[in-house]
Amino acid sequence: MQRAVSVVARLGFRLQAIPPALCHPLSCAQEVLRRTPLYDFHLAHGGKMVAFAGWSLPVQYRDSHTDSHLHTRQHCSLFDVSHMLQTKILGSDRVKLMESLVVGDIAELRPNQGTLSLFTNEAGGILDDLIVTNTSEGHLYVVSNAGCWEKDLALMQDKVRELQNQGRDVGLEVLDNALLALQGTVTSGCPSPSLKKNVAMGYVPCEYSRPGTMLLVEVRRKQQMAVVSKMPFVPTNYYTLK
Repeated sequence: MQRAVSVVARLGFRLQAIPPALCHPLSCAQEVLRRTPLYDFHLAHGGKMVAFAGWSLPVQYRDSHTDSHLHTRQHCSLFDVSHMLQTKILGSDRVKLMESLVVGDIAELRPNQGTLSLFTNEAGGILDDLIVTNTSEGHLYVVSNAGCWEKDLALMQDKVRELQNQGRDVGLEVLDNALLALQGTVTSGCPSPSLKKNVAMGYVPCEYSRPGTMLLVEVRRKQQMAVVSKMPFVPTNYYTLK
């Protein structure tokens, strides 16, 4: 079973891995596999159970993959995450910690709003994908992949020990004037057909990450004027839970 881990650091947050539900053995041929609390539900609905990351999980139900896909698009579907690594991050600096680990603006999440994001290494390479939710109970709730739980948990613990100052990922809109030049890195940029202006993404020191901050960026060896902007640049029009 996964172990529950708590780490207390001077940064003022606590990291707690939530162990999956207690499980009971399968048949003798599958006794090394673990069952989620929804195991019997999966069987009752025709789930074809396979081994995945040490768990017995359904790879398909009675319906075809196409039927399941269309049902999800037209109605709704749920995914059993009880086998995955589930972590609570508590404390006053929980957002700062999370934003040093993943891409995305965790500080802008509303209560009980979640976002799909990515764990990255020091070089910006992708280690794993995950979902981060800002709960109304005062902690961040992180769900990451079962096959990567040891690596993901070790990464978060290493960041706690390193009490490190990281830059923040921001959006940039090119303007006609700017007041400030600073150190930072532009990671991507392109014209926006919807906004009819050039936009970009980049990393800047946290003190310059507030939307509306005026910056000076370099594009093809020429200085361009920009302003920090909230992302997404164009508001989405799909339904989200309020």
